[in-house]
Amino acid sequence: MLLGLLTAIAASVCYGTGSVLQAVGSRKSARRDAAAGDRTQHGGPSLSSTAKAAMTWEFIVGTVLDFVGFALGALAARLLPLFLSQTVISANLVITAVLSVKLLGIRLSRAEWTSIGVVCSALVLLASAAGHEGSGHTELSTHWWLLAIALLLMAGGTVVVRLLGSRAAILAGLLSGLGFGALGVGVRVLNGVDPFDAGALLTDPALYAILVAGIGGMYLHTVALQIGSVNGATAALVVGETVLPGAIGVLWLGDASRAGLAWMAVLGFVLAVGGAVAVAWFGTPDTPAPVPAKEPARVG
Repeated sequence: MLLGLLTAIAASVCYGTGSVLQAVGSRKSARRDAAAGDRTQHGGPSLSSTAKAAMTWEFIVGTVLDFVGFALGALAARLLPLFLSQTVISANLVITAVLSVKLLGIRLSRAEWTSIGVVCSALVLLASAAGHEGSGHTELSTHWWLLAIALLLMAGGTVVVRLLGSRAAILAGLLSGLGFGALGVGVRVLNGVDPFDAGALLTDPALYAILVAGIGGMYLHTVALQIGSVNGATAALVVGETVLPGAIGVLWLGDASRAGLAWMAVLGFVLAVGGAVAVAWFGTPDTPAPVPAKEPARVG
């Protein structure tokens, strides 16, 4: 349990830091492209502008951190119940909010800080109540369903987000979260991992669901960072990344809380998701804090 928690916390730090660095790179590119008129007819970022955002050094470093976070998160998903691992990883919202103050010049309101405190408290409740993780063994047909759902979410979501344009930041964040949630489920049920079997691994539809959900989720997250509040988009991602995988873990994969502490697990889960939604609700546009004007030099 302790190793799984430490792994999930490290993944959270990587994801949170990566999100802010990606936001810095995305917005730097978006400002240049907006000036050049490189937008879709709906006001959203074009595919070329998103590709350019991915070529900034900040975005590249953030992406490297995402890959490290993915590896750590995958390990955590094998060691912990999904409702715990996904929620701890989603606490990268806290890292994102704190670093955005420094790197993006954003000032958080009292309501946002309170909501972040609620998320942190909820994580303590979840960690205290979490019991054993389930086996993760499911029928192969379930893996095919996971692949189909991942394809529908990522492909359909990309089309809808492009149609909505600049109004799609929260939706893009939510869809990216659902993608990362599907990724977490895929990691848990993946065949051929323990013991390692290359044939079983490469023929498992869950492997390709992981790839589709991971790549699609990263693309939609990049779009959300380009067109909306970094904290709001990340909060929407948290909801998508925690609610569905947590429910699947409990209902189908055998995840459980400690005996007599189910109420604490439910309370912690609800508070974590509610706190994340509150950050999105109370979030203000990501406008840098005003720089105090310098006093004119005195003569004489």
